[in-house]
Amino acid sequence: MEIRAILRGALAGALAGVLAFAFSRIFAEPVINKAIDYESGRDAILAELNKAAGRAVAPDGPEIFSRSIQSTVGIATGLILFSAAMGALVAVAYVVLHGRFQVRPRNLVWMIAGFGFLGVFVLPYVKYPANPPAIGHTFTITTRGHLYLAMVGCSLVLLGLAVYLARRLSRRYTMTTSVVLSGIAFLVVYGVLIGLLPSLGDLSANVDAAHQFGYARAATETPQPIVNVLSRSLVIDGKSIAPGQIVYPGFDADVLWKFRWYSLLNQLLIWTTIALAFGALLERFLNGGSGRTKRDSAERPTVDEPVPAS
Repeated sequence: MEIRAILRGALAGALAGVLAFAFSRIFAEPVINKAIDYESGRDAILAELNKAAGRAVAPDGPEIFSRSIQSTVGIATGLILFSAAMGALVAVAYVVLHGRFQVRPRNLVWMIAGFGFLGVFVLPYVKYPANPPAIGHTFTITTRGHLYLAMVGCSLVLLGLAVYLARRLSRRYTMTTSVVLSGIAFLVVYGVLIGLLPSLGDLSANVDAAHQFGYARAATETPQPIVNVLSRSLVIDGKSIAPGQIVYPGFDADVLWKFRWYSLLNQLLIWTTIALAFGALLERFLNGGSGRTKRDSAERPTVDEPVPAS
């Protein structure tokens, strides 16, 4: 039973990944292309500034995968594998929790999917939101990855503790009071957590790079306008760049918020599809493909049975 349930969860996740890929191709890809165009222009300007200042220019790395491969096979593979993994994890959680809650299997699946959506994406997203290409420095990739994973782990633990606290409090208070109290406790601890974790712009590597072209002290790694940070003028293509003069704009705020909005919608699509598809597949599996749970069959009178008067 366990393996078959997990396989159905993975299948539901794969379906969610296909839908997420279609959504990304229609809505997110145009935004990503704008971010890549910005990044290309920014890199060219930075190379010119460093040459004019007599500074070393890092060579461009090799392009392992073309943009066409990234926007088709690459993103499809990533989304489908991620969604299938999340669907399988939802199924594993269902197998572990089945029988511990007096709810229908489909409702339990929705609860688990909601838990995953909050813990894996929404709560970490508040502190470290999704960013398009051009945002994020190469020398902080490892640190940013560790911080995000730490945020995901802490979010899942806090959500689990909040559920446990609500169940314990329900022995003394009503369920509504228990949920409210555990929710308040969760928000307090969560607020302390996001306050303690560093902002990306405050990482030591970012502080050390503040004197370089293209970097500036900011709370995030969102590219700021490129200015001449030297105390002397620079000449690029016959044009004089005065100290403090802006030579390239900062990242477009409209592109940033659209990418983050589409990322949120895409994750919502994935987890909702997993809940819908896995819940339906699970109930059909548990009832031999009849589409009705045993609980439904027991609670609903047959045609030949009289309906009891209320």
